[in-house]
Amino acid sequence: MSTSPHVVTRLLVDWGNGDQQALEKLTPLVYQELKRLAARYLRRERREHTLQSTALVHEAWLRLIDQKQVQWQNRAQFFGVAAEMIRRILIDHARSRQAAKRGDGAIKLSLDDALATPNRRDLDLVALDDALHDLARLDPQQGRLVELRFFAGLSIEESAAVLGVSPATVKREWTAAKAWLYRELSARAHGQ
Repeated sequence: MSTSPHVVTRLLVDWGNGDQQALEKLTPLVYQELKRLAARYLRRERREHTLQSTALVHEAWLRLIDQKQVQWQNRAQFFGVAAEMIRRILIDHARSRQAAKRGDGAIKLSLDDALATPNRRDLDLVALDDALHDLARLDPQQGRLVELRFFAGLSIEESAAVLGVSPATVKREWTAAKAWLYRELSARAHGQ
């Protein structure tokens, strides 16, 4: 994240106001960050995963620049929307693989990195998505926070900016969301 968040914010706002030159300047700045996020995220997945980080970034970028209704406010908001796009792409990919292989192609993630659990385990991305939908129904802010932290890789401070809350609130909510997801995913894995 070598580029100043203020530069990215200014370019996002200018682009949102119709300045296409701002988009041209913005593209290399956020594109590299999206590539880093995608690469970091995909490193946590199973080795035989068929979706490559470049394809993930390209698809997310195409969806992001197609967002006509969004009023870009800042870098954190942009990467929050990017997290949602990445999540949708990965879930769509996982669901299509599962449909093709009748469950044998579920994308696996490490709970160590994803939810900071003490034991090394694999997690089905579709199961995580289902649990995340349940969490969002119970607590929309915690659901959004998981998207921001897990899928976009935003920091506590960046997540706080997107959600409009304090970093202390994000820390509390993040701890609660991880605990709830861990319990939910463990129960689902054991057929409860």
